[in-house]
Amino acid sequence: MAQRKCILLFIVLFLVCFSPEAFSQGLPKISLGVEPSDSPQDLSVTLQIVLLLTVLSLAPSIVIMMTSFTRIVVSLSFLKNALGHQQTPPPQLLIGLALILTFFIMAPTAEQVYQDGVKPYVDGVKSKEDALKDGLKPIRQFMLKQVREKDLGLFIKLSGLPKPQNASELPLRVIMPAFVISELRLAFQIGFVLFIPFLIIDMVVASVLLSMGMMMLPPIMVAMPFKLLLFVLVDGWYLVVRSLVQSFY
Repeated sequence: MAQRKCILLFIVLFLVCFSPEAFSQGLPKISLGVEPSDSPQDLSVTLQIVLLLTVLSLAPSIVIMMTSFTRIVVSLSFLKNALGHQQTPPPQLLIGLALILTFFIMAPTAEQVYQDGVKPYVDGVKSKEDALKDGLKPIRQFMLKQVREKDLGLFIKLSGLPKPQNASELPLRVIMPAFVISELRLAFQIGFVLFIPFLIIDMVVASVLLSMGMMMLPPIMVAMPFKLLLFVLVDGWYLVVRSLVQSFY
C-alpha cells in the first residue's frame, strides 16, 4: 500500500511539472451518479469513465514497467541486503529514492511525450489517435535503447509474429515484457557486483571469529560496522547513484 501511494504521488508531481496549465484553473470536481439512460451516447460516456478509472488504477504498474524504476529499485534492494541490515534504510526511503531517480532519468522522455503528444492534442492540432501514436514514440525509443535483442527475439517468437523489418514494426505487447526482463537481468548483475565487497567482509570476519573460538558471537553483528565504514569511506551512495543513472545513457 505504501509503495502504491508513493507511485501515485510521483505521477501527480510528474503531471504538475510537465503540464502546469492543467492545474492553473484549480482542481477539477468530479461527481459520479447512477441514473437511468435512454440513449446509447450516455452508455458510451459511462464506458469511457470506467475505462479511464481502469487506466488510472493501472498507472502505477505502467510507471514500473515502462520506466527506469525497475532497475533502480531492485538494485537498491540488493544493496540493502548486502549491507545486512533489514530495517535501515527503510523501504519507504528506498522507494522514494528510486522514484526521484526515475523522475530525473525519465524527465527528457516525458518532456518529449508532452511536446509531441499531449500538447498538440490539448491544442486541437492532432487527433487522439495521432497524439497517442506520437506520444508513445519517445517511450518506445527509451525502452528499445535498453532492451536486449535476445529478449525481443524471445517474445517475438512466443507471440507468433513475423520477423519485423525494423523496430517501428514492433508492438508494445512485445517491447514491454522484453524491456522488463532486460531490466531485471541488468539489475541482478548490478546486485552481484554490489554484493562482492560486503561478502568478502563477511567471510573475513567469520574466519577471524572462528579462529579465535568465538563461535557464539554472530558474525553479522561484527561485520556490520566494517561494512558501514567501507561504504562511507568509498562514498557509496554517490558511486551507486552515479552508476545507476549512467547505465541509462
